[in-house]
Amino acid sequence: MQTSITNSTTRYGWGAIILHWLIALIFIGQFGLGFVMVRVTSQRTAFELIQLHKSFGFLLLGLIILRIVWRRGNTTPALPGSVGTLERRAAPLAHFALYALQLALPLSGWALVSVSMLEIPSLPFNLFVMPNLPLAESDGAESFWAAAHWYLAYAGMALVALHVAAALRHHFQLRDGVLMRMITPSSDPE
Repeated sequence: MQTSITNSTTRYGWGAIILHWLIALIFIGQFGLGFVMVRVTSQRTAFELIQLHKSFGFLLLGLIILRIVWRRGNTTPALPGSVGTLERRAAPLAHFALYALQLALPLSGWALVSVSMLEIPSLPFNLFVMPNLPLAESDGAESFWAAAHWYLAYAGMALVALHVAAALRHHFQLRDGVLMRMITPSSDPE
């Protein structure tokens, strides 16, 4: 039986699975990279790490927009009948919060570099210069966006930890197949 690129009513397809895991890898990697880049002592290394962080931030922004479009255009597999009412209500809210944070984080980073008084260009993967957002440069704006980016990053990681804990609970405690459907694609002929 062939696997599907699109979702079915019971499982995710390759499109959703690849986007999910690619975004997860970049999102978690960005947190680690952000943590390291502000702690290195070499200015050259810091500059290179910051450019890499910005590059992956722009990539993440594009991928999350694609993921949202993909999700809106595909069936969302139903939760198993064993999932309780509270969890059925909480799951869509948690997913919405994840999407919102994954959009807000790169946008806040883009705003941060756009208002910076340093005027250092963003060079995604050294391919082109990404234009700044049309925001006024100022020390106050830079402080605001730096704080927003920092708080969003930690909130995002907390939400990711909660998401991982819920997935592991489904897999090891409830044994209901919720995690497996994001690992193994749909083969339903829908």
